[in-house]
Amino acid sequence: MEFSPHPIPIPYGRQSIDDSDIAAVVEALKSEFVAQGPRVDRFESALCEVTGARYAIAVSSGTAALHLSCLGLGVEEGDVGIVPAITFAATANCLRYVGASPRFCDVDAKSGIAGPREFQNCLESDPSVKVMLPVSYSGAVTDLAEIARLAKKSGSFVVEDAAHSLGAEYSGGCRSGSCEHSDAAILSFHPVKHICSGEGGAVLTNDKTLADRIRKLRSHGIERREAWLYNQTELGYHYRMTDLQAALGVSQLARLPSFLQRRRDLAVRYQTAFSEFPFSDRIRIASQDHLSARHLFVIHFSESEERDAAYRFFHEHNVKVQVHYMPVYRHSYYKEFVDAFLPGAESFYSTCLSLPLFPALKDEEQEYVIECLRRFLEK
Repeated sequence: MEFSPHPIPIPYGRQSIDDSDIAAVVEALKSEFVAQGPRVDRFESALCEVTGARYAIAVSSGTAALHLSCLGLGVEEGDVGIVPAITFAATANCLRYVGASPRFCDVDAKSGIAGPREFQNCLESDPSVKVMLPVSYSGAVTDLAEIARLAKKSGSFVVEDAAHSLGAEYSGGCRSGSCEHSDAAILSFHPVKHICSGEGGAVLTNDKTLADRIRKLRSHGIERREAWLYNQTELGYHYRMTDLQAALGVSQLARLPSFLQRRRDLAVRYQTAFSEFPFSDRIRIASQDHLSARHLFVIHFSESEERDAAYRFFHEHNVKVQVHYMPVYRHSYYKEFVDAFLPGAESFYSTCLSLPLFPALKDEEQEYVIECLRRFLEK
């Protein structure tokens, strides 16, 4: 039987905007403030409530949040930071922005996550590490408590890259982004993430001194006494968030519980379908518990050629699956920072494929994705 492409593209991720979000932005547009104003403050307070962190600094992107975290912690030229090989390039780029060098650590070949063992291996070969950047990949949080213990022994900082894990929990009720086991954490509000503010990000921390410095660095390094009296004390950046973005962010945060539940429900439907033949014989799924924020749903094939063929088959049928991620050290820019390929990262990358998973994904669209994979496997 002919299997026709889906009539409209099904992306791997997409924002969910409803009338409440639109109303919040329109209200902001009609107010006195469209650049940074009181809605940014409200958004920061709401982020603290959701994550449990004491301080939140809303910024223009997750990349800006990573950069400011490194600046605020005093990471500088000549320093070294540990970055998991499986992540978006921004996690490594923030080190280069301040003149530091990344040391890429391997990941678990099944989950794509770098845990304490992988960070320890890097520390043993380079004990002078200034900062570690554990990544909460695909919605699941790594063992931050143990990584924090490693950092304390080595005298290094920990910045949790929580761009994939807003709303996730770990280690007996700790919340991703709470900074219970990190000096800072970062979030991203790109449209494919858990909440959307157009573009945007945030730095979370429990350290008031660090929070105050990052707030200053967010706005040119300027300290203000009065509206007209200000003093630039160091070189900062224009990384502010607008009230328009913050208005959308506040509205989206109110919907986060329903977003998380929908993502988890969709993940269970995939898992149930894939537990049966022919899926069970041909693909592997990394296990994640109910505490995961389920940013991605990643499946694995037995070999890279089959993964690549599946990618093409899905796209031919208007299902825009994605690969998350090629190891960062494979990018031309980063080749000088690695001596050899890392086996866990290479194994994970060569067989992984991210299926559509987002709150606005309709049941019938997910059924089409499942049927599309079935057709490919039965070819």
